[in-house]
Amino acid sequence: MPPTQYRTVHTVEVTEDRIGQTVTVAGWVQRRRDHGGIVFVDVRDATGIVQVVLDPTEIPEAHRLRMEFCVSITGEVRARPEGTVNPDLATGRVEIGATGLEVLSPADTLPFMIEDRVEVDERTRLEFRYLDLRRPSMAANVVARSRAIAAMRRVMDRLGFLEVETPTLIVSTPEGARDLLVPSRLRPGTFYALPQSPQLFKQLLMVAGVERYYQVAKCYRDEDFRADRQIEFSQLDLEGSFWGREEVLETLEEIVVEVVRELRGVELERPFLRLTWQEAMDRYGTDKPDTRFGMEIVDLSDVFAETEFRAFSATLDAGGVVRGFNAGGQETSRSRLDGLVERARELGAKGLVWMVVQPDATLRSPVAKFLSDDELAAVVERLDARPGDLLLVAADEWRTAASVLGQLRVELGRPAGHRELAPLFVIDFPTFEPTEDGGWAPSHHPFTAPVDVDQMASDPEHSISWAYDLVLNGAELGSGSVRIHDPEVQAKVFDVLGIEPEEAERRFGWFLRGLRYGTPPHAGFAIGIDRFVSILRDEPNIRQVIPFPKTQTGADPLTGAPSAVADTHLAELGIMLRPGLGADDR
Repeated sequence: MPPTQYRTVHTVEVTEDRIGQTVTVAGWVQRRRDHGGIVFVDVRDATGIVQVVLDPTEIPEAHRLRMEFCVSITGEVRARPEGTVNPDLATGRVEIGATGLEVLSPADTLPFMIEDRVEVDERTRLEFRYLDLRRPSMAANVVARSRAIAAMRRVMDRLGFLEVETPTLIVSTPEGARDLLVPSRLRPGTFYALPQSPQLFKQLLMVAGVERYYQVAKCYRDEDFRADRQIEFSQLDLEGSFWGREEVLETLEEIVVEVVRELRGVELERPFLRLTWQEAMDRYGTDKPDTRFGMEIVDLSDVFAETEFRAFSATLDAGGVVRGFNAGGQETSRSRLDGLVERARELGAKGLVWMVVQPDATLRSPVAKFLSDDELAAVVERLDARPGDLLLVAADEWRTAASVLGQLRVELGRPAGHRELAPLFVIDFPTFEPTEDGGWAPSHHPFTAPVDVDQMASDPEHSISWAYDLVLNGAELGSGSVRIHDPEVQAKVFDVLGIEPEEAERRFGWFLRGLRYGTPPHAGFAIGIDRFVSILRDEPNIRQVIPFPKTQTGADPLTGAPSAVADTHLAELGIMLRPGLGADDR
């Protein structure tokens, strides 16, 4: 970076080859030490830290310095005295002998230390986020996020994509979560919605002839919070015309490889692993499998086809399954095993059967006496069990057994602190999911193309779509699909979903009209930037990589949002709060 009026070099540039030179650095006082009248100050900027030595007899303001004062200091670069070299710093072999000091801005007493090793309540960190972002790890996250987005843009530019912005004030369009609404002052009683994604607009860009589109888009979803979810988030959104799933997945591989190379300095192997949705659910119990460890789920239904154990036979007679996995060497105290059974019930299972392989290869289990020797031997063989292994078996409806075992598999097997990256694609998702009232809902969104249109209409339960997900280390980075470009196919999908033509016109008419003007085949995807960067930075919480996030309750301790507004403002918007809703409850 070039010099400015406040600095001639950055701290990281103050190295041994500058010994004897006069330089000016600018930044914050990381710490101050007074040794026998000589003041030592560590000055931190965005690039690093350098030690500065000030003599108060020549620079009286040196005694005034405190932590996080913003300063500009001029002085001569010199070698540190023997025995004072700091090998942990890039500038640890030199220091600056100050000849001039300018306090650019003093600092109040800090609410917390600007250090990574200091534990601070998250709400306090978010209230003083501008200080929290000065901490080395958080500053590095900001840099990593910027580098990741820059890498994404490089790929998009290299592949001929155009960056096009789409509106953030749109009509409400149900896309799976509640919309965030913005009232209109000029048209009282009406509302804009903030986009859950640019989905419909990017499809209209394909109609418009923009054959390759992308955008680093802000998205908004009024949904419950968790560690990897925020009310507002960023995604790399992309779409292309005259291409299909293969072209999208190849593009995604280039993006992921480039970003990982930029942030981790490693080269991922291509092509990425692909699993159908059915394979992922059968083998891992989830549509976002973590393949960095084994413990694959195995179908044991045929093993117990003739069993006399009522809990298994009743489940199989009702059309359910018996499935299990080998958890390997685990703690097998009775309290631990009882805890696993209770955890399975919490996850929705009727129960859980545990079996421990004894040194003589027999199985210790509360149900062992109800199973035949052949059944027990088959379980050991099918699960490739060894002495000391813990085997977990569930008998239930297929989806319940899959999801419960899948969650237990992750809780027992996911490696802690393991930096291996295991990207994969999950493809061939179901087109629809059953609803509680016996109808159908789209698995992705209602504009996803089915693989077989006729089969979708006649047998929606088994219909497969051209939808796909990108998964990294057990986290879904994003979803995409081949879109419906034929208005007649779109009408058939609405028919299966129970959406009448009049309702479709009311909800999506402005979009459906565009499909009637020569829409090309198109497909796309969206990568969650926050989640992607958090994984690459080994951050378990995406709030660590978002500069100004909300808390898990949607609050912003920094600004106080969401907050009540004046009654006069509400009146301008034609909004009246229901009686009993006070300012503290708004």
